[in-house]
Amino acid sequence: MYEYINGKITDVSPYHIVVENNGLGYLVYVANPFSYQVESQQKVYLYQAVRDNDISLYGFKNKVEKQLFLKLLNVSGIGPKSALAILASDDLSGLVTAINNDDDGYLVKFPGIGKKTAKQIILDLKGKLADLGNLDQLQGQRGLALDLAAENQYVTESLEALLALGYTKTELKKLKPKLLDYQASSTDEYLRYGLKLLMRK
Repeated sequence: MYEYINGKITDVSPYHIVVENNGLGYLVYVANPFSYQVESQQKVYLYQAVRDNDISLYGFKNKVEKQLFLKLLNVSGIGPKSALAILASDDLSGLVTAINNDDDGYLVKFPGIGKKTAKQIILDLKGKLADLGNLDQLQGQRGLALDLAAENQYVTESLEALLALGYTKTELKKLKPKLLDYQASSTDEYLRYGLKLLMRK
């Protein structure tokens, strides 16, 4: 089992990053690929998922994100993709608050999370996340259909990343004009802004 990898980011896509270490490129699925910069050196914490016909690596900025991911995986109905979509939100402390306050209405805003799964998350994790520490300190740390593409490359890439997380084209079509009206200088900023808007719906 891998704990982490230190290496150079050689590729960033809406679905994953590639981390090169000792001449090998590791494809790693992460919550927000565009928060990583190509050619930068990064320490990425890892979780290896082994299934009958697939071995995948999932990556995290820090140990706390990884711990939260593992706790979510223990919830019935939550798979790695759903867990990553939840982690993509900047408001991790808000997530913990929602769980502890039985706020299933907050949880169903995440893609792929229905009422039943939201209630299961609360049932399984309520009162069990205190060991994650101060989550506020962690905040901030292509193939898209033509009808979602935008003249702004950063907006297009952020929409691709949101599509990869599981948000629907209908949701993203409504979001696109708001992103185009927003002023930002990177895909990561647009993606974070888009996630905040989607969580307010």
